[in-house]
Amino acid sequence: MTAEVHRPVHLHGRLVLLVAAGGVLGALARYGLGFVIPAPGGWPLPTLVINLSGALVLGALLEGLSRRGPDAGWRQILRLAVGTGFLGAFTTYSTLALDAVHLFDAGRSTEGVWYLGTSLLGGVAATVAGIWLAARQHRRMVRQ
Repeated sequence: MTAEVHRPVHLHGRLVLLVAAGGVLGALARYGLGFVIPAPGGWPLPTLVINLSGALVLGALLEGLSRRGPDAGWRQILRLAVGTGFLGAFTTYSTLALDAVHLFDAGRSTEGVWYLGTSLLGGVAATVAGIWLAARQHRRMVRQ
């Protein structure tokens, strides 16, 4: 009897392409929203809104998927395509860091600190809110 060998997810070409496709769409969505959301006085509101909304959706997605069963089949595909791919490219912590550096370099240190604090603490709060919303929705569905 031979034991079945499971390859890690990153060694499955189809799954890697799925993440890449989600990433392309997420990056395009971020790029487009960057033009739509205003940046008042050069303050990086677009990056903040994008990162907070992405954290909210990611928290809800992962909580919702985990309550529906193991990370396999369609749940794994959805997690990889939307969570890792789309939301991984949609949210942009490298731009957050660059925006903060620009604020500090422009002598706007107080705004830079507020931006970083709002981004980081807001990201945690948005993720927790997403988890809470998905858990609440799951409890509603179970009661019905």
